[in-house]
Amino acid sequence: MTLNIKHRDLPKLRRIALDAQGLLREAPFGCGLTGARKAVAHIGYVQIDTISVVERAHHHVLQSRVPDYQPAMLNQLLQQRSIFEYWSHAAAFLPMQDYRFYARHRDFIAQRGKNWFRHRDDKLLKSILGRVESEGPLRSRDLEDPRPSRAGWWDWKPAKRALEQLYFQGDLMVTDRVGFQKVYDLTERVLPTDLNTTLPSYPEYGRFLLDQQLDCHALVSRKGITYMSAKPELKAAVKVEVDQRVADRELIELQCPDQQVYLCRPERLEPAAPRAPARLKILSPFDNAVIQRQRLASLFNFDYLIECYVPANKRKYGYFTLPLLFKGEFIGRIDCKAHRKTGVFEVRALHLEPHFTTPNERLTHAFIDSVNEFSTFQGCKEVLISHASPVSFARSLKSANAHKGNIAWHINTRNS
Repeated sequence: MTLNIKHRDLPKLRRIALDAQGLLREAPFGCGLTGARKAVAHIGYVQIDTISVVERAHHHVLQSRVPDYQPAMLNQLLQQRSIFEYWSHAAAFLPMQDYRFYARHRDFIAQRGKNWFRHRDDKLLKSILGRVESEGPLRSRDLEDPRPSRAGWWDWKPAKRALEQLYFQGDLMVTDRVGFQKVYDLTERVLPTDLNTTLPSYPEYGRFLLDQQLDCHALVSRKGITYMSAKPELKAAVKVEVDQRVADRELIELQCPDQQVYLCRPERLEPAAPRAPARLKILSPFDNAVIQRQRLASLFNFDYLIECYVPANKRKYGYFTLPLLFKGEFIGRIDCKAHRKTGVFEVRALHLEPHFTTPNERLTHAFIDSVNEFSTFQGCKEVLISHASPVSFARSLKSANAHKGNIAWHINTRNS
């Protein structure tokens, strides 16, 4: 069954999708540690990132959904075995309950002798595994580096490569992080004893992935279901499952004005979609709600690209722009940096979308409140806005008494 969606229906679909992501309600998963655990379980993964111009993506994603979240909580969940670290479409924290569904990747590397790096040293792998077994959890820094020099930060020492190889093939797991350094231990000592670790069939894996995407996104494209895996066997299993559910009317297809087709459970469309509150959320470039760029453009008419991987002279908006979500729409982006030593949260550039060139009072105050909260999360007590487009928004921020609370604001309205 296929429904043709009109432009007037898109706001409702957007709210349904955002609500499924936990981005509309005040505390959809609860607060603090419990909320963080439930959030990871629901959205399926939290991508790990090394970029730290603002708080790292894995903390930012949870801060956007969980009141009172603190960065230390993610490591607590890792230590409690509520989550584990492995490769999804990228390095990620994943619900421990889903461990078995990531086993095929591990088995492929282990059984076929595939090396994660260019050169494989089986003697070293055996030696490192033996040391972890006898000495207990180890970090890379606990292992010696026999080389006289390194080419750069990317030039890992042999022991670090061995640890990562053993991790990817499933012999070791990350049991803790000290700072941003991984602590490795034997998989058998990390996994809960009652955890189901049987290897799922491709049909079972396909059903899991489809249900997971429907739960956390509500609206999914056929392509989007397997965006985390390119295996043809999985794609074929997902197609069979989707076709059957569509035939049984467990799923309906929605064709949007741009001709993109999304799958949805019928019951999602029956009640009135939740309201989009007049709160503004600053999202991570790696947030689960924005990571599928084509979906973001199709459903939300928001063309977004993280530009940190783009040459500086070709960037349009800035190095690390964060999407701005307001009342169910993506209304702009900010390129920012947390200067932690000086306590200044700098908005190097703020760009509103063309249809928001005349900001209203609600947006102005929502932006101030959100930036104040986000700055505090960075450990900053001052906000500096260097450039804003349109300049009228910078002026409205300045006239709105932007120094609410304990955050001091400095707004440049001349060069915006």
